[in-house]
Amino acid sequence: MRAYACMTGTLRGRLVNRLARSGDAPICGLFYHRVADTTPNDWTIGVEAFRRQIDWLAERFDVVSLAEAHRRLIQQDSKRPAVVITFDDGYADNCAHAVPMLIDRGLPFTYFVTTENIRNQSPFPHDKAAGAPLKPNTLTELRTMADQGVEIGAHTLTHPNLGECPPRQIREEIVGSIDQVRQWIGRDVRSFAFPYGFPINMTPLGMQIAREAGIRTICSAYGAYNIPSSTREYEGALHFRRMHADPEWSRFINWMTFDPRKLHAPEPINDTIWLGGEKPYQRLHEAVGAGS
Repeated sequence: MRAYACMTGTLRGRLVNRLARSGDAPICGLFYHRVADTTPNDWTIGVEAFRRQIDWLAERFDVVSLAEAHRRLIQQDSKRPAVVITFDDGYADNCAHAVPMLIDRGLPFTYFVTTENIRNQSPFPHDKAAGAPLKPNTLTELRTMADQGVEIGAHTLTHPNLGECPPRQIREEIVGSIDQVRQWIGRDVRSFAFPYGFPINMTPLGMQIAREAGIRTICSAYGAYNIPSSTREYEGALHFRRMHADPEWSRFINWMTFDPRKLHAPEPINDTIWLGGEKPYQRLHEAVGAGS
């Protein structure tokens, strides 16, 4: 991985500089689940590894909120590479280290929660299946975060694969979670993240329901960069791509320094809705071909 990053470093730098000059610098969306040193699993990163990542990001990127990323994308006003930090599900362990670290550093982030697990204080289904019933956040923790300026977003009621759900359940899961978060924190809810977040888990109906419920930023989780010239609002909302914050340092650095392979990430089946028919990353492919 290090050798590959070194071999492509010059290309990456030229490409980012070219895009930044026209307000088209990439905006990376990162998603975490749980930050802790206990019960390691594929969706947990250690405390020191997390600290190292966010300090590295703060030195090299504009760390911005989802709302600011939305503005930069729509106004094509991205003069410097930026990153958005998000969390999915809502693990209590995050309040021990990750949340205080980010707040102490003044770094914005969005916290997406699966509401029924929090309401019932029941473990998430994927943790039950793995034999590790980890504790979800409490309502008090969510309200405290919201009062500290953290954006709380919706992540469905029960964390189903919405790509396999009937229309009625899709609506209940999306609208129900948005309404529940809004009621809990006493604030508007403008962001939604699809559970699992791969193209197969996302549907045009789900996108439509989220928009109609007042969501402005709809997040996926299958990788790739957000480029202003390839981003379009549709009825006031946009699709924001995120990638996993890999706990392995060399892979993390590789993804965050604009790996050209991420230009070819799979597209959700509904991308023609969001891009107005334009080929995704068309400007990027042109920039790569043009050189510096």
